Amino acid sequence: MTICTNENVPSEQEFLLFQSLVHSRLGISLPKHKRVMLGHRLFKRVKALNLSSFGEYYRHINLLENGQEMERALELITTNETFFFREDKHFDFLKDEILSQVSPNKVFKVWSAAASSGEEPYSIAMILQKHCIAPWQLKASDVNNSVLEHARKGIYIDDRAKFLPAEYRTAYCMKGTDEYEGYLRVKPELRKKVVFFNFNLLDSMADMEHVDLIFLRNVMIYFDDDTRQKIVNNLQKTLKPGGWLFISHSETLHGLSHNFELIKPAIYKLNSKSE
Repeated sequence: MTICTNENVPSEQEFLLFQSLVHSRLGISLPKHKRVMLGHRLFKRVKALNLSSFGEYYRHINLLENGQEMERALELITTNETFFFREDKHFDFLKDEILSQVSPNKVFKVWSAAASSGEEPYSIAMILQKHCIAPWQLKASDVNNSVLEHARKGIYIDDRAKFLPAEYRTAYCMKGTDEYEGYLRVKPELRKKVVFFNFNLLDSMADMEHVDLIFLRNVMIYFDDDTRQKIVNNLQKTLKPGGWLFISHSETLHGLSHNFELIKPAIYKLNSKSE
């Protein structure tokens, strides 16, 4: 195995091991330029366990008795930063176009399928709470248990809320004091309306409840085409006919087989005849 002169960065061979691991476990394709990032995120664990290299850490986490460390490694590698009301045009479209057409007699159901630390689902919840005339349900999932725990607590540094409109901040958030100065917390009455759960997008969605809208943003860019096709196939079965899919503006369904109609950039509607 090639020894890298920078102990903070895995060798090319070591990176290939983790690249294959992340792809097989999560379907995520780590590009070569993420080698330094991977090293920075895992180096503290290598040292904390008194291991001599990233290769030794790889072998360590693959032992059956070290399943918890495997989970921690995958979480460290895949955690991404997010913030409230990211790609705000989606929230405007939800408020102005979708919610204006909902029936007050039916439950409006939304799934935030890559919830991360919770900023996205809480942003959705604020819109629903203020503008949805129908009863609503919001579930939020992620493959990373650590960020889900963070999301359930609903405590965020103010910088994550720099795009949070003042009306929503006032209505749905509490300002931190003392040791929480510079933080805000989502109010409990809104937190309890969001159901967080662990879910791997590579797993079957056959038992998932049908929903009206799915947010799946800033995730599919990390998958290869075969994995993206599998996920899109499953999303179509999970959405109600005529349901909506929001992806990020850095992503596209181009080149995939699907029954979605592109309505606006990164906003798709499922053909009403789809099953």
